[in-house]
Amino acid sequence: MATKNTKYIFVVGGVISGVGKGITSSSIGLILKNRGLTVTSIKIDPYINVDAGTMNPTEHGEVFVLNDGDETDQDMGNYERFLDLNLTRVNYMTTGRVYQAVIEKERNLEYEGKCVQVVPHIPLEVIERIKKAGVDAKADVVIIEIGGTVGEYENILFLEAARMMKNESPKDVIFIMVSYLPTPNTIGEMKSKPTQHAVRTLNGSGIQPDILIARADVPLDEKRKEKLSVFCNMPTDRVISAPDVSSVYDIPLNFEKENLSAKLCDLLGVVCQKPNEKEWNKWKTFAKNAHNGKDVVKIAMIGKYFETGDFILSDSYLSVIEALKYSSYGQHRKPVISWLNSVDYETDPKKLKELKNYDGIVVPGGFGKRGVEGNLKVVQYARENKIPYFGLCYGMQMMVIEYARNVLGLKDANTREVNPNAKNIVIDVMESQKENLINNRYGGSMRLGAYKAVLKDGTLARASYSKKEVLERHRHRYEVNPIYVEDLEKKGLVFSGKSPEGKLMEIAELPQSKHPFFLGTQYHPEFLARPLTPHPLFTAFIKACIGKSQ
Repeated sequence: MATKNTKYIFVVGGVISGVGKGITSSSIGLILKNRGLTVTSIKIDPYINVDAGTMNPTEHGEVFVLNDGDETDQDMGNYERFLDLNLTRVNYMTTGRVYQAVIEKERNLEYEGKCVQVVPHIPLEVIERIKKAGVDAKADVVIIEIGGTVGEYENILFLEAARMMKNESPKDVIFIMVSYLPTPNTIGEMKSKPTQHAVRTLNGSGIQPDILIARADVPLDEKRKEKLSVFCNMPTDRVISAPDVSSVYDIPLNFEKENLSAKLCDLLGVVCQKPNEKEWNKWKTFAKNAHNGKDVVKIAMIGKYFETGDFILSDSYLSVIEALKYSSYGQHRKPVISWLNSVDYETDPKKLKELKNYDGIVVPGGFGKRGVEGNLKVVQYARENKIPYFGLCYGMQMMVIEYARNVLGLKDANTREVNPNAKNIVIDVMESQKENLINNRYGGSMRLGAYKAVLKDGTLARASYSKKEVLERHRHRYEVNPIYVEDLEKKGLVFSGKSPEGKLMEIAELPQSKHPFFLGTQYHPEFLARPLTPHPLFTAFIKACIGKSQ
């Protein structure tokens, strides 16, 4: 249902980082979409980086790639998955990107010789970008998540932009704060004071939240709701309890139990449709399947971006994890994913035998030399022992190197990324990327975004997709060296997906007569997996894993 004016919802965080603003924003978008509104989402990251492409996954989490090739924060993936839409570069904003645009405009005399200042020109650029995203999407509602927490210097200018938009159109802008209420073990009582301080800090920026999403280990009791209502200056019914859940896909359901979509429509001055029960029941069924899988499917994830100090950062592979979940839930299975470090197989090859305990193995994307030889040992073990294997980008490159070494007999086969002096470089830098490497251009310079792949008849890839041509998202600089393709194919490796002109190898596999599932993609299929539409290759992989376990 179209609104007279585009409406804007700003989502900000309080107390701690990682409080769940991204999932909250995604869930709000879903419940409003289910009310007949056209929704789009924006993520603002307050760092100087122009995009997320050059950031270490162990520090920042997964780099999510959009169809247009923009390298973004992982929350963009949450938006796409929950809302089932494809976002673009206009939906992602960083401090670096904003300043770069303002400086370019100043250099091009677009400010007509005026003195360009941090205020108002930076906030005005932010506002312009927010409004453009709404126009491009023809959105009734634009949801803007401001990264970080209130009180941080780096997001002050974005809060100022939000304040200016509210001042300009008071009826079209609302604010939601997502804040954390701790329950210290030694005290045994939920504490609201940190959230009170966070709201007052936001007030200091000239912003009053309209709704408070209260994150906590357990549901809020009425006493805490009343206290927050008094000290945060809002009606009690706008304090929304958001306790920890076993699945993030329960969150939209919990929000609707508190009638959040109706409250948002009222605050925005929008007459919404009744909830679409048919679509909502699909989500309910999906969320139920996330809990009800009696049988498990055991997946070994062999990665190199897990360790960060004494902690494990699974967020480095967030989209892969979610894609595995969607396909598993669709088969009424519960995925149990084990995080295994590829380096361990270099130092202790005996550990390879442990892989027999898993129904399937995934080697996701990655860069650099660390853990390569360990990954190659894993690939060989999976191939020789007929354990379902799924290689994603880097994981496909490992497949090809291993096959070249152990089947084709090229013992020194390698990737230029690891050993540029190897005699047989079966994975080489793409021709289009050579100049970038020579000139040390790394940010935003890879093969990025959606490209077509043509599938070969009679292959596992073709059967899985049930179509001849697919459009998938890429993020890589290296590819299968075409001079080795013919020899590899003669030895049984099938390149079942190629670029339309036939030069780039997009999918490699072994026939199912030789292996139940031994397949790799040069692209990242995980970026297009959605809760209600699991990716066909992940589903084929999970089915093969189930077959092994039976």
